[in-house]
This record gives sequence, structure tokens and C-alpha cells, in this order.
Amino acid sequence: MAGCRSAVKRPVPPDTPPLRFLLTFDDGPSIRSEPNPTTQVLHTLASNSLQPGIKAIFFVQTRAANGGGTPEGRALMRRELALGHVLGFHTATPGHSNHVGMSSEQLRDSLQLGLADHAEISGLAPRLVRPPMWAYDARTLDLYAEAGMQALMTDVTANDGKLIWPYGSPRRKQHMGYQMALLKPRVLAGELPVVGGVIPVVVTFHDPNPFTAEHMAEYLRLLVSSARDQGLRISDQPFYGRGDDIEAVALTRTVNADAPIQRIPGFWHSLLRMTP
Repeated sequence: MAGCRSAVKRPVPPDTPPLRFLLTFDDGPSIRSEPNPTTQVLHTLASNSLQPGIKAIFFVQTRAANGGGTPEGRALMRRELALGHVLGFHTATPGHSNHVGMSSEQLRDSLQLGLADHAEISGLAPRLVRPPMWAYDARTLDLYAEAGMQALMTDVTANDGKLIWPYGSPRRKQHMGYQMALLKPRVLAGELPVVGGVIPVVVTFHDPNPFTAEHMAEYLRLLVSSARDQGLRISDQPFYGRGDDIEAVALTRTVNADAPIQRIPGFWHSLLRMTP
């Protein structure tokens, strides 16, 4: 953490564009009984003290046995669309399948099933895919492109993607501060593009996590306060408020097939360091 503390001391030039957070949610929708986590997240995005009407990208699992593969899950995805959010592709298998571990034929078939699911739900083909467990390689990128999709990773993760109980995150404030300390040098080095006068920062949560859903308003405040603690400027509109805007902006941040494979800092980097 010493490097993180020194990053705070490094001044941010006054002409550095402000940040705007592009929220994404993985693994949903949830069909847990009330209070339903996905429904709670949708409510907080629509009504909160920082910016009512926040829009997000939901990377959904259209065939999850406990979510998108059920009538209740399909109804929630339609609700997300009706509220102006964007649906992206995550999986079209009964579980949280790692695309890198699937054969090309298996992944191609799965992608086509997912495209059919999205067409049935929204009448639209998804343009964005989030690789499960952040794992991808040149082969999977080619298959995504063949299916008309581009992969979107993340700049900041809440580290809330717990697969089993407990779902809580007692060090969420410290973790978010750490994530912003890692982000700051990238902002100062000009590594992130400027789109419409702001720097879009992709942030990832998991809407099926009941703890995340219950604390979503706090997480929104932590994003803003942690960035400011690092001396980073925040746009007057801290989050994106239009679905068409976020999809267009997200497409400027997708994975470049010629670039080195992106690794997610923290827990996921440790878990996946042996992934090809």
C-alpha cells in the first residue's frame, strides 16, 4: 500500500479531464425471493441521492438454472431493458462456464444460443460480451467477433463476485481506495480515452450478490469519494444516464485483440494467473 499512498501525493494536472463511471453488473439476473437483489439494484440506480436515473450494462446469463434461464429471470431482463439499461452477453450455459475451457465448437454453439436468447428477450443482438471469470484468449476473441460481439473488461472491480457464502465485503472502503490508487497512474499517463470530454471508467459489480444489492447506494458514494481522495476530478454527472450513451462509450473500451491480455487486479488476478 506504500505505492498507493505515494500516488495520492502526486498532483493531478488541472487540465486532466474528469471521470465518469460506467457501471456494469455480471452474473444476473437473480431470482432470489424478496428482497430480490437485481430488483434492489435497479431501484437504487433509479433513485439515489447522487444521481437518480443511472443506467448500466447488465452482462446476463440467459440460461442460468437459477436466473436467466427461468421465466422470472427473463422477466427481469425485459425489465432492465424497459428501464433503459443495456444487456450484454455473459453466458448461455446452465452454469458460469469459462469460455477459454470450451472447445471452439462448444463456444460457437453457446454464443449462437445466447444470441437467440437475446433476440427473443429484446429483439436485438448484444454487441458486448464480458468473458466469465475475466478469462479470454485470441481464439475466444475471434469467436466473439464472429458472433458480432466485442469483449469489455473493467477498470475497477468491487471484488464482490463471491461464488459462495459469505457475500459480505467488510473492507469495501479500503478496497475501493486501493482500486482508485491503481487507477490514478493510468489516468495521469493518459492510458484511458477521453470520450465526450470525460474519461469513462468501467466499474464492475455483481447484481445477484445480496450484500452488493443492499449496499449499492453506499458503493455509489464510495466510487465518488475514493476517486476524490486520490485527487481525481469527477464529472458534474458522475455516472452515465442514457443506455445508448453507455453502449457507445463501452464500445470504445473493448479489448484490442493485438494488445496483451488484460488481468484484473486483486482477487481475480491471483485466481486467474495460471489461465492461458
